[in-house]
Amino acid sequence: MPSSPTSKSKVLVLGAGNFGSCLADHLGDSDHEVYIWSRRTSFVEHFNLHRRNADYLKDHVFSSNIRAVGPGIPDTEMIQQMDVVLFAIPTQGVRETLTKLRSSLVGGKSPLMIFVNKGIETNTHALTLEIIADTCGSDIARAATFISGPSFATEIVRRQPTSVSVASLTESQAQRASGIFHQPWFRCYTGGDPIGLELAGALKNVYAIAAGMADGLGFENNTRASLITRGLAEMTRIGTAYGASPLTFLGLAGVGDLFLTCSSPTSRNYTVGYRLGKGEALEDIIKTLGSVAEGVTTVKGLKKIIDEMKISASIANGIYEVLYEGKDVKTSVQELMCRPPSRELDLPDQAGEHAKRLLMKLGMD
Repeated sequence: MPSSPTSKSKVLVLGAGNFGSCLADHLGDSDHEVYIWSRRTSFVEHFNLHRRNADYLKDHVFSSNIRAVGPGIPDTEMIQQMDVVLFAIPTQGVRETLTKLRSSLVGGKSPLMIFVNKGIETNTHALTLEIIADTCGSDIARAATFISGPSFATEIVRRQPTSVSVASLTESQAQRASGIFHQPWFRCYTGGDPIGLELAGALKNVYAIAAGMADGLGFENNTRASLITRGLAEMTRIGTAYGASPLTFLGLAGVGDLFLTCSSPTSRNYTVGYRLGKGEALEDIIKTLGSVAEGVTTVKGLKKIIDEMKISASIANGIYEVLYEGKDVKTSVQELMCRPPSRELDLPDQAGEHAKRLLMKLGMD
């Protein structure tokens, strides 16, 4: 089981992108000893010399409590010295990274593992919790902690008031992660539904693409409000069918993050949708975006989950058709609006098979 972090913890942040960098800065300013790993030598040298990230948050001077390391993956000696390892890498790279680190994480002193990525693995349609179990075993998966919520990196580094959800299957681990992150400008609320938190964080990116499309087509406030509300209903229906608590989707990781991501041009996923609505090709958008929009890959795994569970999810299906089947954006909107009237709020009669299988894998049946 992970060791107990002290009031001043040693934290290794894996991933020097937008979100990993801002959280490293937050933790450094919270008086923790922080190391941020990048696979690029140029980043490591530039950061340690100038305390700046040349690719993200370029105008920000980072905390002096942070040191960049890399490009090689941290070795066992370094991992064993850490109280916390924070994973801030895209979901599609989590399995490979955990496989490389497995021997350092299993046996002996194991750090508290916190994951802030948001997505579904494309090939397996697995959540990160399942990827952890597959690569590192059930004990580490049960102790893993997840953080999600409405939290733009540019606002966190300016110490704008921010609140997030922190969830783990082991309550004490969620409380410990909360204690490490919690500050007057960064409030943490704990919970015990990491499956729901993961699904909410992943799915909201898909609906942000839809909101961006609507704005790109010239639709205004009524349309955006409808999309956010119906997107929340669809997220909740999918999550409940999977086995998550519907209440999780009413929290910060659900409606909070959904509202933020669907209503701000700062969101990468919103930007993808907006440019699609303006008529740009997805391939051109991805080439020039400059960072990862997880919703583009998440919708592939989500489509498999929706089909397997036989859940009604017209918005998510519409986004998949636009991104991967070449459907015209205007045609997709027209088809959505021309569907027959339906009941506003409903939850599936039978639910939870996916979560049951996952919990059995974790030895929690």
